[in-house]
Amino acid sequence: MSDTNILVLAKGSERYVFFYDDASRAELLRTLGRFASNPELSFDWFDAATLSKKIRAAREESDETGIMDRGLRKSGIRD
Repeated sequence: MSDTNILVLAKGSERYVFFYDDASRAELLRTLGRFASNPELSFDWFDAATLSKKIRAAREESDETGIMDRGLRKSGIRD
């Protein structure tokens, strides 16, 4: 089962809202790059880098939690 993640960037009166799951993470990273290279958007490369960092950090945290959860189930400890 894959959780849906929400990532929001507020720039002045504009809001950039992204929904993604594990399967669409790579596509979202590419989308951030496309948005940053679009001169018609206020979204810039700093925004893309900041959100990319958050996406990667969330994945690492999820991976660590998954490892811990699997270890608890293997040892017979459950929620």
